[in-house]
Amino acid sequence: MKRELDSLVTQMHSSGIPYDEAVREFKKQYLREVLVANRGNQCKAADELGMHRNTLSRTMAELGLDLAEVRAGLKRPPRPERPVYGAIRQGYR
Repeated sequence: MKRELDSLVTQMHSSGIPYDEAVREFKKQYLREVLVANRGNQCKAADELGMHRNTLSRTMAELGLDLAEVRAGLKRPPRPERPVYGAIRQGYR
């Protein structure tokens, strides 16, 4: 993992990404990952991160991280229409 992080930092530096932007993007991705792992539950995510839920909410707002987007990614896709097996079976009788 350290090697991957080193590679990412090198890429960001060579691309000219400013420090503030790099830290902001890291925080945003890290918080998103923890929120997804906790199925969008801010209280559980805050506990895992070792911060108060209000601090997490404020940080999310500062980073432009929308909880609705996180939760939308967790929902199951709509059920596809099921094939009608009964009609197929009746043809074989």
